Amino acid sequence: MTYSTQMEAAKAGIVTPEMEHVAQHEGIKPEILRDRVAAGTVAIPANHNHTALVPHGVGEGLRTKINVNLGISGDMRDYDCEMKKVDMALKYGAEAIMDLSNYGKTHDFRRALVKKSPAMIGTVPMYDAVGYLEKDLAHISAQDFLEVVRAHAEEGVDFVTIHAGLNRKAIDSFKRSGRKMNIVSRGGSLIYAWMEMTGNENPFFEHYDELLDILYEHDVTISLGDALRPGCLADASDAGQIGELIELGLLTTRAWERNVQVMIEGPGHMAMNEIAANMVMEKRLCHNAPFYVLGPLVTDIAPGYDHITSAIGGAIAAANGADFLCYVTPAEHLRLPSVEDVKEGVIASRIAAHAADIAKGIPGARDWDDRMAAARQRLDWPAMFDEAIDREKAEAYVATTKPTDPSTCTMCGAMCSVRTMNRAMNGKNVSLL
Repeated sequence: MTYSTQMEAAKAGIVTPEMEHVAQHEGIKPEILRDRVAAGTVAIPANHNHTALVPHGVGEGLRTKINVNLGISGDMRDYDCEMKKVDMALKYGAEAIMDLSNYGKTHDFRRALVKKSPAMIGTVPMYDAVGYLEKDLAHISAQDFLEVVRAHAEEGVDFVTIHAGLNRKAIDSFKRSGRKMNIVSRGGSLIYAWMEMTGNENPFFEHYDELLDILYEHDVTISLGDALRPGCLADASDAGQIGELIELGLLTTRAWERNVQVMIEGPGHMAMNEIAANMVMEKRLCHNAPFYVLGPLVTDIAPGYDHITSAIGGAIAAANGADFLCYVTPAEHLRLPSVEDVKEGVIASRIAAHAADIAKGIPGARDWDDRMAAARQRLDWPAMFDEAIDREKAEAYVATTKPTDPSTCTMCGAMCSVRTMNRAMNGKNVSLL
């Protein structure tokens, strides 16, 4: 039997090469993974045209994955710099890269990214519509939007964010909710503006079946975007956000019926005490589809440090069921991130993801920590550096000072508890002078 998508193959009982690779990487049986892909609780975004891809699974029972956002903007058009960000993201282990370029003809950068990257590639076709079509927003037709999606699919993009749930009903709920920040989703705001200017229904909702046909042909996973995600704590868990989530659940089953893989996108800004309930609600309303969250950012007052507010929220979210974390950098809300910002964002998100995997009991997750603990107990600095999530930073910190005993650091020196216990438990004298 021939198949077009991972889900179609899984439903037919076929274990694809991508499933084999993911199962081996995750340490689970291929048949278990296949059944989860068939049920939609795991997605393996893997466009037929992305030949450089090293596939990853997102969802039930798998390690929490990390996405990095980058791309060209109208004010910052340095293509070489964006490729350096790609290199940084890959170096520190991001499994996905979203090209959010929104200026001019972006296809050259996107094609180069797909050709280069072993990480899965995502886009938001809505961002590209004005530049790709060379039409102002109000003059773009529903078929024009679908044409842009088709172009991205043909270029090898593995998943696309589509804000299909922002229909007339969701907008009515939004308008009555009286939000502080209105719509902070870039794609969502553009769809809303287009609907208001033209008087039409959301083209991705109205022509959803035609959209699914395009995605099915190339096995592009649809990441159902949360146009009404909260952009501040005050807007979290409101009627607009939940109403749209209900629509996304309905769109999920329609996609699965057409053998198109699905991920659901979630908040946003949200107080810590609301995160766990939101994760449970998404899994319930969206039939356990993989959940992809931006943050959540647990406070609104930390510009310059939002990689930290995001990592706090991301750890709580993933520990309670989120499967995929979109990184946030220190530059969030302030500027396009630099290469160093990308590094800080990836590492913060990876720490959050790993901490959550330990809490969720993902097989093998804590082995890494146990290796670090063993190296520390031995005061084995080279082994500690081998296990460090950022080896270069750890080595640089140690190199800046010179302790009297090179097996210790300058925090405790001769009073190092590990040194003391190693000597005492081996029957040796402990001298501090």
